Amino acid sequence: MPFSLLFVATCLISTSFASIGPSGDLTLTNGDVAPDGFTRQAVLVNGQVPGPLITANKGDEFSLNVIDQLTNETMLLSTSIHWHGFFQPNNSWADGVAFVTQCPIAVNNSFLYTFPTNDQAGTYWYHSHLSTQYCDGLRGPLVVYDPADPHADLYDVDDETTVITLADWCKKKINITVPPLHLATCRLSSQHSLTDWVAMPVPTSQLAVVSVTQGQRYRMRLISMSCDPNFVFTIDGHDFTIIEVDGVNTQPLVVDSIQIYAGQRYSFVLNANQTVDNYWIRTVANGGTSGFDNGINSAILRYVGADEVDPTTNQTTATAALVETDLHPLVATAVPGTAEVGGADVVMNLAISLDFTTFQFEINGVPFTSPTVPVLLQILSGAQTAADLLPSGSVFTLPANSVVELSIPGGTAGAPHPFHLHGHNFFVIRSAGNDTYNFDNPIIRDVVSTGTSTSDNTTIRFVTDNAGPWILHCHIDFHLNLGLAIVFAEDTPTIANSMQTTQWDDLCPTYDALSSDEL
Repeated sequence: MPFSLLFVATCLISTSFASIGPSGDLTLTNGDVAPDGFTRQAVLVNGQVPGPLITANKGDEFSLNVIDQLTNETMLLSTSIHWHGFFQPNNSWADGVAFVTQCPIAVNNSFLYTFPTNDQAGTYWYHSHLSTQYCDGLRGPLVVYDPADPHADLYDVDDETTVITLADWCKKKINITVPPLHLATCRLSSQHSLTDWVAMPVPTSQLAVVSVTQGQRYRMRLISMSCDPNFVFTIDGHDFTIIEVDGVNTQPLVVDSIQIYAGQRYSFVLNANQTVDNYWIRTVANGGTSGFDNGINSAILRYVGADEVDPTTNQTTATAALVETDLHPLVATAVPGTAEVGGADVVMNLAISLDFTTFQFEINGVPFTSPTVPVLLQILSGAQTAADLLPSGSVFTLPANSVVELSIPGGTAGAPHPFHLHGHNFFVIRSAGNDTYNFDNPIIRDVVSTGTSTSDNTTIRFVTDNAGPWILHCHIDFHLNLGLAIVFAEDTPTIANSMQTTQWDDLCPTYDALSSDEL
C-alpha cells in the first residue's frame, strides 16, 4: 500500500540497505528523490538516500574515501562527514566536524577518512557535519559486528536486513549560507501551511517492509537519523528486548515502545513468535504529521507466508515503555568521581537560552559560531588556552585524566534537546524525568535528552582520556546551526600527537580558495 505525505517532517522508515566497508568510496552527487512521494533535489551517497550501510568487524580499520561531486549550486557544494559514536583516539582529525576538526571538503575534491574501530562494536551512523546538509540526505547507517558478542545467544539473525533507520524529511530543500551558518528551517509553523498542499494531488510512495520468519529471533538495530523530531517506535503485537544502547551492551530489558531521540541507537531482539500475518510498525513524532492514516508514519512487519496486504492490526497502549533509568550496562562499570552531586574534578552547569532578537541559541550566554580556522588547526598552530581559541566563549579547555560533570537543565526553549558529545561515551547519572542520581550503574551512551520539564536537570560524567577538540551539541541539526554547541579542547598539550595526514593539511587552503558560489 502506498503512503501519503500530508505535511512535512514525517517519519521515513528505511530497511534492507546495500552495504560497503570497511573500505570503500562514498561518492556524493545531487539528484531527484521522492521518499515521501514529492520529488525534490537531495544529496545522494552512492546514488541513494539514505546512504549505504557501512559495515566492519570489531578490530577492523575503516578507510572511507569521500568523493565530492555535488553540482546543485542552490545547495551546499562542500561537505564533511562525521562518524557518529567513534572515539577517534589520537585521530581527532577524522572526526569530520567542519570548522572544529577540519575544513570542509571542497567540491570536485576527495578526502580519505581512516580510523580504527579499536574495541568499539555496535550500532552507529554517519552524516554530514556541515550546516544542515545531512537533512538534505547525507546520512546513513554504520554497524560494527562483534564476533564474540556477549548477547549472541539471544538472537538468530543480525544482518543488513535488520537495520532500521528513522528519519524526518522536508518537502522543500533547506536554504543555507556558510559561513556563518544560518538557515531557513523546514518548520511547520514558519515555512509551510495547509495551503502548500490543498491544491496539489497527494503523491504516494512504497512502505518499507520488514520480513521475518516465524520462530526466528532478530537483532533489530534502530537508528534515529532525525534532523529534528524524536520518535516513539512500536510494532503492533510485539515487545522488544533491548540489548545495546549507542554502542554499549546493556542488561536485557523488555519494553513495548521505544522513544528515540535524534542521534540515538538501540539494538533490540524481536522474537517472531506471533501468528503469521502482517503487523503495523508505527512511529509517533513530536513534530510533523501525526497519525497513521493512509500508512503515514508506518511500515509493515510481514511474516514469511503472510499475504502481501496491509495489516489490520490495532494500535495498543504501551504498558512497558522504555524508561532510561531502567537501562544498565551489561558489564558493571564504576562511575568516575565520587558518589555525590558535584563529585568530579570539573563541574559545569550549561544554561541554555534563545535570544529572540537574533534567534540564536546560547550556552551560558554565548552562541556557537563557526570559526574560519578549525579549532584543531588553531591548537596545532600553537593556541593552547580557552582565551586563545576561537570562537570566543564557546571553547573550554579540559585537563587530561580528569572527571567532568555536566548538568543541562530541561524545559528550555526548543526542548527536549538531545545532546551528543564527540570523542566519548558518558555516564547518565541523572536522566530527564527523574529527580534522583545514580552513581552505581547508570546507562552509558553518547546522546541524551535534556527533557521538557523545568525541574529536569540531566547530568552526565565522563573522563578526559582522549585528547582532541570535541564538540558537544544539540543533535537537532537546526538548533546546532543556530548556535547550540560548545567545544571541549581536551588535553591540548598532547593534541599534536593526532596523526593528521598531508591530505588533511590541504583541506583549508583548497576550501579557502573557493569562490562564494563554490561553497
